[in-house]
Amino acid sequence: MRRYGKHTDEDDIRTRPNRKGNRPRTNIRPKHEDAAEGMVLTVDRGRLTCLVDGRTVLAMKARELGRKAAVVGDRVALVGDLSGQKDTLARIVRIAERTSVLRRTADDDDPYERVVVANADQLAIVTALADPEPRPRLIDRCLVAAYDGGLDPLLVLTKSDLAPPDKLLELYGDLDIPHVVTSRAELADGAAADRVREQLAGKITAFVGHSGVGKTTLVNALVPEDRRRTTGHVNAVTGRGRHTTTSALALPLGDVAGWVVDTPGIRSFGLAHIDPSRVIHAFPDLEPGTAGCPRACSHDEPDCALDAWVTEGHADPARLYSLRRLLATRERRDGD
Repeated sequence: MRRYGKHTDEDDIRTRPNRKGNRPRTNIRPKHEDAAEGMVLTVDRGRLTCLVDGRTVLAMKARELGRKAAVVGDRVALVGDLSGQKDTLARIVRIAERTSVLRRTADDDDPYERVVVANADQLAIVTALADPEPRPRLIDRCLVAAYDGGLDPLLVLTKSDLAPPDKLLELYGDLDIPHVVTSRAELADGAAADRVREQLAGKITAFVGHSGVGKTTLVNALVPEDRRRTTGHVNAVTGRGRHTTTSALALPLGDVAGWVVDTPGIRSFGLAHIDPSRVIHAFPDLEPGTAGCPRACSHDEPDCALDAWVTEGHADPARLYSLRRLLATRERRDGD
């Protein structure tokens, strides 16, 4: 049965009122062309502290970004109240493409990867030479994550007054990784911070290390005006320190152009997200030799062309050993 006659007019058609009084949904999103550019300094329970035009602004992620999350180091676009005053809140409406990403998983069986820092230039791997003892497998895992994410590694060895660095440095000598060795006395008088600062000038550097190695103490020496809570004691039974940094935080170096990103202490560094085929990119002297490798070569099997490449004198055998050690570390636990 027809409700209206043949010749109805638009004014005759009844429409249901919008009881909520809100606008109808649309897929057209605003472009936010006037959004201000900023950098994420820290993230705390859904609130992001950003640096915008020299002032810190508290912001939250806009709904239109969906499940895409911003992390420390991200370059973002913000709208809303950008005054930075108390009880104000801006919105992050865009996240720029990242130049590098430091990622980790909780362990090698965890499929969920966590982005720790974005857009960092280098990764400073801080480890103590004693108290607690160095853990080479954990260092190897951090190196793999750095190479995979596009960061240059830097070794920072602390507490050299308790043990010499020679043995550990020899283990990584063939990787040509820059390093800085510090002692507790040098850390106290500022000499250690000065040497480390030379390696950080003009760069964004993420600091990682397991608890008790003096990572946060070193960060405090580098950025004394923004001191973080220092590390607690090292457990005499486990040989491990207590976590005192609970969230990543980017701090400006001040006297030299550059940023330090202090991250929470780690006890494991899962590599479930790592594609082993990308690690070879960190070995430019070996990479041409992979042209003769079989498809999906693990670079640690009888048919790998890298053995012949090294035998022919194109690269140092120690470099091939280092590559295979790093690739194998994905199959081991970091405590091995």
